[in-house]
Order: sequence, then structure tokens, then C-alpha cells
Amino acid sequence: MPVFEPNDLFALRRRPPQEKLVDQGFRQLSIALASIVGLVLVGILLTVLTGAHQAIGAFGLRFITTSDWDPIGNQYGAFTAIYGTIVTSILALVIAVPLGVGTAIFITENLIPLWLRQALGLMVELLAAIPSVVLGLWAIFVMEPFLRPLLEALHVLLGWIPLFSTTAQGPGVAPAILILVVMILPIITAISRDSLQQVPPELRQAAYGVGTTRWGAILRVILPAAVSGITGGVMLALGRAMGETMAVTMIIGNSNNFSWSLLAPGNTISSMLANQFGEADGFQVSALMYAALVLMVLTLVVNILAQWIVRRWSLKYS
Repeated sequence: MPVFEPNDLFALRRRPPQEKLVDQGFRQLSIALASIVGLVLVGILLTVLTGAHQAIGAFGLRFITTSDWDPIGNQYGAFTAIYGTIVTSILALVIAVPLGVGTAIFITENLIPLWLRQALGLMVELLAAIPSVVLGLWAIFVMEPFLRPLLEALHVLLGWIPLFSTTAQGPGVAPAILILVVMILPIITAISRDSLQQVPPELRQAAYGVGTTRWGAILRVILPAAVSGITGGVMLALGRAMGETMAVTMIIGNSNNFSWSLLAPGNTISSMLANQFGEADGFQVSALMYAALVLMVLTLVVNILAQWIVRRWSLKYS
């Protein structure tokens, strides 16, 4: 009796025309849907470029290095908004990453009782579902008044540092950073938790088998194995922070006067667009489009950096 190899059996099987037609249709549908996404992105970019053409020709790169924003005199510079966007996003990330990754470790590594892990997971999910306008109202009426004495103390103690050189007068960059922490914390926690749960249990068992402690296994084995997914979540949170509009608009102060201080009112590109685009006219529209183009470029740089970092970490720990 002849013995057939699996490849021989696959070759003997003839696929019916209907099955081939379904495969071809699915392939063409996938290509069409992917092309639609690409066309939408290209369309958005062309729309912003077309709208910003006049401002690009008038200001060039000077637009991103000056902070004058005078609609009456048609003098525009977005340095204040660019500075506010970068500073609020990065500092929010510096605070949120240890909190988010630490929370994910406590949830996944059985460091706390089961009922507390479930409660923390539920609270993280509920925090992600709160609308940004509600968080903005909470920041105005609860968070900022509560933190104002602490911010004033920072000014008294560290006022010689430019970052704390002004008094806390209410809305400002520092409250905007803290509300961004609240908004991106669920993203970092959820993605870090999923990444840690995907680590093969064999790695944990091998670490414990060679005599390492629990924290030694977490820091030297589990976290490095999940670092690519965690890094991707961190970069996703950074992109969310850079593009957040409503909550930041409500608490940052929306001032175009440049100041290095985190306690002074500031602005971000998204907040500036939300505040001014509805009433803008003429050349101001082109300037706002230019600012939107700068934000798109910043977001693109973040995404490219995220892909590069994830690829590097994946190759290192694969």
C-alpha cells in the first residue's frame, strides 16, 4: 500500500472554483479597504497642505520658532503651542509610565489579592471610558484648587528654576500635565497588562527554577520579554497626549504668551485649533492649518520612533 506524505495529499486535493473565487474576492476586498485607509490619510494631508500653503509661503520655518500670534497684524508663530504640546506630553508620559507599568505588574503577577486585582482592573477600564470633557470639568473644579497650594509651595522652594519661576494662578501647564496623566494612564496600564500576560509561563518557571526571587524574575525576565509591547503602548499614549484637545483646552489657560514656567498658563496646538478655528477668517485659517500640519508631523515622528523602538526591542529579546 503506497504511503502518501502530507504534501502529496495536499497536492492531490483539488480546490473547487467557488473556493478559489472566495479567496480572490477576500484578497481584493482587503486590498481595497487598505487602499481606502491610505487614500483618506493622503486626502487629509493634502487638505491641510493646501490650507496651509499661504502661511507656509509667508512665514516658512520662522512659524515654528516665533511665538507672536496677532490676528490683527497677521503675524503668527506657533512656538508657544509647540512647546506646550511637547512639554505636556513628555512630562505626562514621565509620570504615567511608572504608574501604568507598576499597576500592570501588580495586576498580573499575583502581588495582591484576587479581589483587589479585579477591582483595579475594573477601575482602569472605567477610567478609560470617562469622556474628556468630564475630566476637564473635574480638573477645573476639583484637581486644580486642590493642587494650587502644592504648586505655590513649589514656586516658593524652587522659584529660581525657570520651570517654577511664576506663581500658580489657576489654569496652567502643570494642571494640564496632570490631567493628561489621568487620560493616558489607562492606555499604558491596559497594554502593559496584556503584554505581561502574553509572556510564556515557561519563562517564569525557568526563572524561579534557577533560584531567582519574584522581583528578580519580574525585572530581569518578564519585563524584558514584554518590553516591545509595553513600548508600543507608551508611544501610543504619547500620541494620544499630543493630540488631546478638550480636557487640555479647559485647564491649560490658552495663553499665547510664551513662558518656560510650568505654573504659568500655556497652550497646545490642539487647544489653539479648538479655540480659534471656529472664528478664524482669512489668513488666520491658513496659519491654523500650518499649526495642524506641524502637529501631524510631530505625530508622524512619534509613530516612526515607536516602530523603530519596538523593532529594536523585539530583535533584542526575541
